[in-house]
Amino acid sequence: MESTTTGMNLILNINNLNLSYDDVGEGNIPIIFLHGFPFDKSMWAKQLDFFATTNRVIAIDIRGFGKSTDETTPLSIDLFSDDLMLFMNQLNISKAIICGLSMGGFIALNAQARFPDRFEAIILCDTQCIADTIEVKLNRYQTIDEIALNGTLNFNEAFIKKVFCKNSFTNKQEIVTQLRSVVMANPEQIIVNGLKALAERSETCSTLSEINIPTLIICGREDEVTPLEQSEFLHTSIKASTLHIIDGAGHVSNIEQPEEFNNEVSKFLLAVGVFGKRM
Repeated sequence: MESTTTGMNLILNINNLNLSYDDVGEGNIPIIFLHGFPFDKSMWAKQLDFFATTNRVIAIDIRGFGKSTDETTPLSIDLFSDDLMLFMNQLNISKAIICGLSMGGFIALNAQARFPDRFEAIILCDTQCIADTIEVKLNRYQTIDEIALNGTLNFNEAFIKKVFCKNSFTNKQEIVTQLRSVVMANPEQIIVNGLKALAERSETCSTLSEINIPTLIICGREDEVTPLEQSEFLHTSIKASTLHIIDGAGHVSNIEQPEEFNNEVSKFLLAVGVFGKRM
């Protein structure tokens, strides 16, 4: 029997961390949403609102981000996956559907490879399986050096310009402003720790052929951070996968085109047999 405590901004102590999460709706196999870097669980607001009427949905502030504050622990994708498993264990969630965007997708692929029996299905959004190339890793550490000299403002503004498609800056200024405020709220040390976690992550491409659960891959056609070819590679490498490309979206497809995103996830959940399935 899963936990029946539900609500917004709940706190669970795991792994020496007060982890903040939202837990709404009902269902015997919850959908757990993992945000990207350097965002927080609020990026899934449109998904929680939509799916709470049919399923149990959970959005987590990953360690160090949002209200799950931790500015001292060295961060890593392995640590984030460990946190996820302890979170599921404490809430007595034996199996979940995991949905991760960008860094959240890195965590989902890492956790699925290490704990494959804990997941009913996986949704990979605007993400990839590769590790950083030497060039990209060097760029991340150069960015860290620049932050040490000048703070995070330049990094934050440049990142916001990369994650949205061009049309969003003209026609969807409200969501750009909202996400900018989330990014700007991060302490400098969390941006630095997050960049190090991304730079030092391991590849998961070699594990894709072992994924035998239903997999949905979603990518914004104008994603510049994790380009479409990376999602296409995931699709060709994961046997039981479906790829959906969202026009008019960049790296944050769930925010830029929430209706299309939610409809695709709904169809996937229906095919998996969990859409609207109660306890």
